[in-house]
Amino acid sequence: MAVLVLNEAERRKLDGSDDTLFYAEPRYVQHLDGAFRRRLTALYRERIPPCAVVLDLMSSWVSHLPEDITYEEVIGHGLNGAELAANPRLDRHWLQDLNQDQHLPLADASVDAVLMVAGWQYLQRPEPVAAELLRVVRPGGQVIVAFSNRMFFQKAPQVWTDGSDRDHLAYISRVLQAQGWPAPQLIAEPTRAEGPMGWLGGQGDPFFAVVAEKPAP
Repeated sequence: MAVLVLNEAERRKLDGSDDTLFYAEPRYVQHLDGAFRRRLTALYRERIPPCAVVLDLMSSWVSHLPEDITYEEVIGHGLNGAELAANPRLDRHWLQDLNQDQHLPLADASVDAVLMVAGWQYLQRPEPVAAELLRVVRPGGQVIVAFSNRMFFQKAPQVWTDGSDRDHLAYISRVLQAQGWPAPQLIAEPTRAEGPMGWLGGQGDPFFAVVAEKPAP
């Protein structure tokens, strides 16, 4: 049984319609800029070994993994089948609305790394999801949750829309630790914009990440 952290008001969102309807049409666009994506790929290169079984949770048509590294298996999950089918990094995938059903159809201790990019902010019941991640991740494996300051506002629960970027880091950490994850590493970094704006000191999408590692026995 997951340890609850949020109250019911914090779980509410402006658009309470079925999430599968909102994501029914594929969106073949980049939701985060190139500076953010480069930093994310660098983090994956640093943290995920080539032999890993990777779960890309709440994925899309891109996974942001280093193109020159081959993993044992990359498993995708999301709400839009067309986007997942178009993702060249996925070896297999499945569709599931985590706001309706938090149980992951994966065996215990079967995954080395779980990725979640710009997805946590849409979870209304993150506690059982975090508990499931603890179940499916192998000892020594990790969860990497990354996000910026962008969202579909109407689909994010109140705990996210009312919070600052620092609040979001603390909130994710609190939920993970409540389910038994050790205190995670929190990353908050600016990025430099691409092209002429970057040459002039312009900033790109800010980079935030929470990295939690499951203890080895």
